[in-house]
Amino acid sequence: MGESNSSLDEDLLLKEFFAEVSEVERDNEVIRILSCFKLNPFEFLKLSFNSSPEDVKKQYRKLSLMVHPDKCKHPQAKEAFGALAKAQQQLLDQQERDYILNQVTAAKEELRAKRKKQLKKDTASKLKILVDEGKSEQEYEQSEEFQQELKLKVRELLTEQEWRRRKMAMRISEEEGRLKKDEEEQKEMWKRKREHEEQWEGTREQRVSSWRDFMKSGKKSKKGELRPPKLKTEDPNKSYVQRPVKRG
Repeated sequence: MGESNSSLDEDLLLKEFFAEVSEVERDNEVIRILSCFKLNPFEFLKLSFNSSPEDVKKQYRKLSLMVHPDKCKHPQAKEAFGALAKAQQQLLDQQERDYILNQVTAAKEELRAKRKKQLKKDTASKLKILVDEGKSEQEYEQSEEFQQELKLKVRELLTEQEWRRRKMAMRISEEEGRLKKDEEEQKEMWKRKREHEEQWEGTREQRVSSWRDFMKSGKKSKKGELRPPKLKTEDPNKSYVQRPVKRG
């Protein structure tokens, strides 16, 4: 019962909020969404990287109502609404979420290593000022400066991963195309071979008949046919060839 009342109160607050939202604010939100970095769903929903799935659902509901095509007159409201839906889907998918958070972890490690290297180069006085101001590593990572650097680094890593993914997909596509071409060429070769064999088999009787006719008439000289030269050996001391003689 308590949860039901809480949900009703939240719905009422949302209605009051959107009643106060001007058309300009709706248009600005559409523009913001469409200008977000395409590979980071956290940016579309204006959420930090440590947001929970419940945070994702609440924020999606709030922003999607703000740019809903039925409520917002901006010509690209539908596109912005779709982008928010896709962002929510990605962040509620555990595999997609883990992939993005892995890039966030890698980005943090790179930034920490970079900061550690920079601090080693600082003078003792600069380090003392850093300690005096109470800027511990944990506090620094909560700062706006670090969060902005993290956001840009995550963009960089996501872009690199997407480029690798596309190159791999392109190579796979090229290999599939090559295999398909080889398969088609192989099929064509077997087709030509089969046609040749069928053609050869189809003329078998004709070839056998021609061979029989040749065997029957091959040893008989036809009338008017020139005979090959014949070696004369009457004189044991002479060997000469007699010119062909036409008979009949």
